[in-house]
Amino acid sequence: MPKLIIRQTRPEDIDALVRMQREVYPGITAWHRDRVVQQIEMFPQGQLVAYYDNRLVGCASSLVIRWDEWADEHTWDEITAAGTFDTHDPAGFTLYGAEVFVAPKVRGKRVGHALYEARRRVCKALNLRRIIACGRLPGYHLLAHEMTIELYARKVLWGDLCDPVLSFQLREGFRFCGIMKNYLAQDHESQGNAALIAWVNPDYDTSRPTALQLPLSAQPELSI
Repeated sequence: MPKLIIRQTRPEDIDALVRMQREVYPGITAWHRDRVVQQIEMFPQGQLVAYYDNRLVGCASSLVIRWDEWADEHTWDEITAAGTFDTHDPAGFTLYGAEVFVAPKVRGKRVGHALYEARRRVCKALNLRRIIACGRLPGYHLLAHEMTIELYARKVLWGDLCDPVLSFQLREGFRFCGIMKNYLAQDHESQGNAALIAWVNPDYDTSRPTALQLPLSAQPELSI
């Protein structure tokens, strides 16, 4: 039986990762190799890949931020420094989900769930307060002529509509916190909108620093 493996992204994964991103998002500019290299160098613990049957089939990328600095409206380019992750801040308490994608051929194999679960383990291992992300709303373009993005999101929350991304994120235990407009202009399916979502770490210990605030020699090895 094929085996699903989640691990930290390595340099040898990058070419396949960029090719897969182009396949998943043909209408959105893919990362360049040097961007992924920089993400790994900046925050290796937050860069994850999924392998199924020895093939790369998924990716989850994240950085740490001080959420208070970004809680107002922001774009993907602003909060990720155009994908360089120069905004990564080891003094922060929030794991920010910059990207998740899964190869279409393995959808239904719970790859997305495994990547989200691995990201939650990273959050807990680093003693971070929460995970925040801005998720796509790819079903909206089909109904944009009928309703506002706010009503569309509410109908997904009520169960009247199913959005491929937001419905999945709600099942993963994330809370819907509102709409970020003009988040990613290239995302025509979402009409540039994104759903602001949050997951609060139930194991967060306010009496301890986050692992990233410790000296490098004292930081734990992550077991994903």
